[in-house]
Amino acid sequence: MANWELKSCCNHDQKVFMATIGIFTIVIFALWRTILLMPFKLITVFLHEASHAIACKLTCGDVEGIQVHANEGGLTQTRGGIYWLILPAGYLGSSFWGMVLILASTNLLTAKIAAGCFALSLFIVLFVAKNWTLRGLCIGFIIFLAVIWLLQEYTKVRILRYVILFIGVMNSLFSVYDIYDDLISRKVNSSDAEKFAELCPCPCNGVGWGVIWGMISFVFLCGAMYLGLVILS
Repeated sequence: MANWELKSCCNHDQKVFMATIGIFTIVIFALWRTILLMPFKLITVFLHEASHAIACKLTCGDVEGIQVHANEGGLTQTRGGIYWLILPAGYLGSSFWGMVLILASTNLLTAKIAAGCFALSLFIVLFVAKNWTLRGLCIGFIIFLAVIWLLQEYTKVRILRYVILFIGVMNSLFSVYDIYDDLISRKVNSSDAEKFAELCPCPCNGVGWGVIWGMISFVFLCGAMYLGLVILS
């Protein structure tokens, strides 16, 4: 039975889980502006754009192409679908996938499933990628995940769970930062939030929607840590 109240917290696994998230957070902030984090930042951009694409397909639209750029920008070309669902799906979707990856890391089987699904999604996106940055990112991370998987299976270097957790933490933190940078601290007229504000009849501008989406993304991150502790209890 699930220990929702987290009684007798924290056992060894829970302590390792929280400590690892804390260490990863420190490492990410320490290396934030270095080239070492660039591939993981671009993966977050990929998940942002992929979330737009998923929302488009779920609302019966067509995805004409996806781009990820080296300057941490991206573009998803869609036709049809429900636009007011597609627009917020980027920021909120990438935060959601960060939560999913964090939770998947709590168990080796779920970490393997997450790695397999992640690699499959990268392979599928290869067919709609419109620039070589995205193609290279997809190929590079498919190879990276395959190597980590082989190390997990055939050597004593068993780090698959930690890699999935790192990608999840990185994605969650970058999503919150990206929302703040793009939608709150500076007004980008072409941002998803500004476009959403134009569609929505609510008296709320792009910055307001940025604050709301940022709060939701932060809830995803906190929810991931709480549910992770429940799973490990």
